[in-house]
Amino acid sequence: MYWIIFIGTALASWLVSANLKHKFKKYSQIPLPLSGREVAEKMLHENGLDDVKVTSTSGQLTDHYNPLTKTVNLSESVYNSYNVAAAAVAAHECGHAVQHARAYAPLKMRSVLVPIVNFSSKWVMWVILAGLFLFNPKAPYMGQTLLLVGIGLFALTTLFSFITLPVEIDASRRAVAWLRESGVTNVNTNSAAEGALKAAAYTYVVAALGSLATLLYYIMIYMGRRD
Repeated sequence: MYWIIFIGTALASWLVSANLKHKFKKYSQIPLPLSGREVAEKMLHENGLDDVKVTSTSGQLTDHYNPLTKTVNLSESVYNSYNVAAAAVAAHECGHAVQHARAYAPLKMRSVLVPIVNFSSKWVMWVILAGLFLFNPKAPYMGQTLLLVGIGLFALTTLFSFITLPVEIDASRRAVAWLRESGVTNVNTNSAAEGALKAAAYTYVVAALGSLATLLYYIMIYMGRRD
């Protein structure tokens, strides 16, 4: 069962990643008059978020919005590029800034879970391994307890993955709608922007389903050991 979950998740992740690279490479060839930075600044201004700054960050796929510093951080390839893919990513990250300003409920819930999930992610595998190692049929209490605690910690990371889905989907929805309404994209290029963001969204879907499958696997182990 473990290998079925592992191989299935790995294969799905590879397919989604390959599709994402293909789509972004394709849509990076469609030019726009505005750079990723200019798109982000325009969207923030038109949504009344002049206190949010746009910065450039090194690396690839490092684009993110930081609610603590109120900064939209764009990777160099997005920040300086004049194409549909860059515009879509920039607008998506600004979508998170708009969510933050509008107190979007799923984003608030995810923000509350961040420190808890960071703690859980750090210790969950050690707790589960300790539970499996210490499990003794003659004295199962310690092993069962640790395994159950580990499952609880992993369940928090799974919950976080699923709460992330509406946050990311809503940010993309806001981005696509604004790109169209602002005239940054037209009838032809708007579908390309939407396609790029859909491809990116699939990565979160696969991650959430993979986390759920792994959680169910750990629960099956616990039930089997308890019996």
